[in-house]
Amino acid sequence: MTKKTLPDVAKETHAENYAPIDWVGMGSIELPLLLKQADGVYRIPARVDAKVSLDKKPSRGIHMSRLYLITQDLLSKNEMSLGLLGRTTEEFLKTHEDLSSQALVQVQFEAPLIRKALKSENQAWRSYPVVLSAFNREGKKNYFVEVVVTYSSTCPASAALSRQLIQDGFKQQFQDQSLDFDVIHSWLGTPQGIVATPHAQRSFARVKVEVGPDYYYGDLIDAVEEALQTAVQGAVKRVDEQEFALRNGQNLMFCEDAARRVKEALDMKADILDYVAEFSHVESLHPHNAVSHISKGRNLKSF
Repeated sequence: MTKKTLPDVAKETHAENYAPIDWVGMGSIELPLLLKQADGVYRIPARVDAKVSLDKKPSRGIHMSRLYLITQDLLSKNEMSLGLLGRTTEEFLKTHEDLSSQALVQVQFEAPLIRKALKSENQAWRSYPVVLSAFNREGKKNYFVEVVVTYSSTCPASAALSRQLIQDGFKQQFQDQSLDFDVIHSWLGTPQGIVATPHAQRSFARVKVEVGPDYYYGDLIDAVEEALQTAVQGAVKRVDEQEFALRNGQNLMFCEDAARRVKEALDMKADILDYVAEFSHVESLHPHNAVSHISKGRNLKSF
């Protein structure tokens, strides 16, 4: 039998036709990941971007299958970490040493985390969108973590307007009678006593940081939630709901306030080298969102 040589058009080289390309590869590769959590190791679905630069010689294309097989072999069989992504970029460049000087791998998944209720012993699963990525330029690697944290934001302006209405109601009710503690205490517990409440809305903090290869994404989620104080809750009892209402009242926030809170928290973390963050308050008063954006100002200035 005559041995056939299969054509490979990617190896075609014509300097006058094939200019270098910044990034070439695959986006949204379907892949199961091994994710280590406090209570065990989970296999979860993920989407992976695998790319290299095409710049060392005027070749028509890269070796897509090599990227795919490396991604599948390393990322589906080992516990997910930033260090693992760094190893993956090394393998990308080894198999493209005649073509590429840069490599990038990015993994998107929903991280399942157990969160304790604010007061009671209840616990609930929460899913946090997470993006882990590693960038390799001729052997120098950079690592990034991006998370989305959902929280509640209560409008300071609306709170002030509500307090004024409550004051006016109190004055109208009691200005012509002697004050009695028990009567006032009882009245404050009625709909007439608290006649107005400030508007609040579900809000989203999207935060991306540059870190070292050993950084755990859960630490970033914890830092953001601690700074904001009003992360949304899963399983709650009335005591938890009351505590949540108290936290909202004690942490009134415009989107600008949320940005400054998180900025202060991230600036205090020595293991966070750089960051960029965006805050979206999905307004209940308006049909549009209120948004703010911060960055440390080194390399990360946008997503």
